[in-house]
Amino acid sequence: MNSRSTEQPAWQRNPIFEFFASLKLAVVLLAVIIVAAIAGTIYESSFDAKIARAYVYGAPWFNLWLILLGANLACSALSRWPWRKHHLAFLITHLGIITLLIGSLIGRIWGVEGTITLFKGDPPTNRLLVNERQLRVHDVDGIVKGYPAEFLHHPPTPQHPRDLGLLASGAHLKIVDYAPVIEGKLNPKPVSEGGAPALHFTIATVMMNQRLDDWLLADDPQHGNFSIGLANIELKRGSATSITSTSKSTNKSEEATDLEESIFAFSKAPDEQIGHIRRGGSTGAKVRLTTPENGNKGQIIVSAGDKEATFDVAENLRRDVPIENTPFSLRIENYWPDFRIENGKPSSVSDQPNNPAVLVTIRGKGVPITAAETNPHGNTKELTATGGPPAMPAPGEETPNRLTLFIADDGAISYELASRKNGKSSGRIELNKPLPTGWADWQLVVDKTMSNTQPQMDFMPLKSGQAPTPSTAAADLPDGVRLRVQQNGETLERWAPAGWQIAIPIGQRTDSPGRTSPSPTMFAYGWKTVSLPIGLELLDFEVKRNEGSNSPAGFKSTLKVVTAQGETAIGSCWMNNPFSFPGNWWRTWTGLTYKISQASWNPENLNQSTVQILRDPGWLLKWIGSLLVVIGVFMMFYLQPYRKQTEGEPITPSLPKQRTKMTRGEAVAEITR
Repeated sequence: MNSRSTEQPAWQRNPIFEFFASLKLAVVLLAVIIVAAIAGTIYESSFDAKIARAYVYGAPWFNLWLILLGANLACSALSRWPWRKHHLAFLITHLGIITLLIGSLIGRIWGVEGTITLFKGDPPTNRLLVNERQLRVHDVDGIVKGYPAEFLHHPPTPQHPRDLGLLASGAHLKIVDYAPVIEGKLNPKPVSEGGAPALHFTIATVMMNQRLDDWLLADDPQHGNFSIGLANIELKRGSATSITSTSKSTNKSEEATDLEESIFAFSKAPDEQIGHIRRGGSTGAKVRLTTPENGNKGQIIVSAGDKEATFDVAENLRRDVPIENTPFSLRIENYWPDFRIENGKPSSVSDQPNNPAVLVTIRGKGVPITAAETNPHGNTKELTATGGPPAMPAPGEETPNRLTLFIADDGAISYELASRKNGKSSGRIELNKPLPTGWADWQLVVDKTMSNTQPQMDFMPLKSGQAPTPSTAAADLPDGVRLRVQQNGETLERWAPAGWQIAIPIGQRTDSPGRTSPSPTMFAYGWKTVSLPIGLELLDFEVKRNEGSNSPAGFKSTLKVVTAQGETAIGSCWMNNPFSFPGNWWRTWTGLTYKISQASWNPENLNQSTVQILRDPGWLLKWIGSLLVVIGVFMMFYLQPYRKQTEGEPITPSLPKQRTKMTRGEAVAEITR
């Protein structure tokens, strides 16, 4: 053993080299990588791939661990120097793993992966969206600067902000907070001229215990409408035309038919109910819910014509029971002790009977009631009241409940109202005076107007458990960051939601020392963008349908690729069939090409397509490394000349009777020793 040590070069006996070449280090490195791979798989299946990349595969410690593994493999191979023939399989295997790690590292550093959304008719674009958050600042020096803004690990707080340094104007920029959900509310800014009239209103209901308010801008496609699910409100310039109040037809059909009707009834508003005709026509039934007492759920009283019946809610919940002396049966579908509409769906905010409500279905065979005076909940053009999202009107029909507000040049406000209960009406509105809408007990109050405004949004984070406004859905709301800009003793803070661009007035340096002039600096928070050396243009987008149905069987994008040197190419991609640019075989084999794949499409706009761009310059090294590992393992186990022989035996194969037999495990141990 001592003679063997003296034969080793001095660098092989170095303690640092021996540490990196040790088998113990290799075992520890491999064990940690295996555990990390298991954790990454669990993270990806439980959350998503981005979480797995952030905590495992893309984390700095994982990259360091791979570098240590590569160093361990290299030192282990060098520790066998001088190499002999029986080391060849061992060296090829280690070289393959090292090559594989180098290819992965090259792909991580210089690889490109992202998406581009293209629109037919638009010029070529090279702006690639990468799955990373970034804050972009269009500074006063004309340079657009990007700052990483991924906050999966430790989001910034006012106590521990993310310091981004100084801007060109000398202002100090920090990210002081992060919110996973941000809601924007319109807050118009008055201008001297050239703006649009604006109106602020409040609409409230005692029955549903809700109060909503918002601004509307006249004739604005984005800020001129407000929806509460069952009704729409919009603002236009001008005055309402004179409309005579209309009532619904009083004709009756004398023919009995199958009827089915769903009715909402509220304990706090016994004279109000919301109905939905599901089949045939209205039953004309009136449903009232009594106030719960002594811990029960109350009773419902059903009036059908001159007949009346009472049912206990708790005893008959989700049961079909007949209504005596009538051709109808009743089923109590659901009960809410503290009723409220959230995200367009009925729900209960607590278990206390603060606002009891029931949903009742009445069905049977009878003569449909169509007259408004005998139908307490309006005509048959009702919206869904069965616990699902509000139903849309039939094609070609308008929303049954709608209110159009008009604002004249002199500031006078008028309206045109359509209610499924009260028909149509029009008139004038005075400030701070309620307007009954006829939509259950909703009442609208206009409390402020402005003659010339420009749209301006105020963004605020949505607190946990807080519901968004009815005009927005929580799933559609973006995340955002709160920016703090400090300059000359002044501090400005603004929320910047993802996908929006905001302006913060920052003093710009002038020639006079210590003096600045205010200039708006633009900030945008969202996906990181990367400029590609190629541009893509959507020439055509095709959708193939399954025969006999409207369901898509596949979709294909035809693209034009252009370069700064004037080169062009046209290709098509569809699911699992990408095309590459440049298309040279050697570029494809080396990974020095852009692989373009079909990523997604928009069923509502067939002139839009989203493609994925992938470029991996380490692709070839990964394949070569994998092939070397397979070759090395095969040689190690199955080719005798490259397995280490016992002491004193020749390297070349010998006759079976002259060979000392070894087990496969002993051979591997000797080779790796």
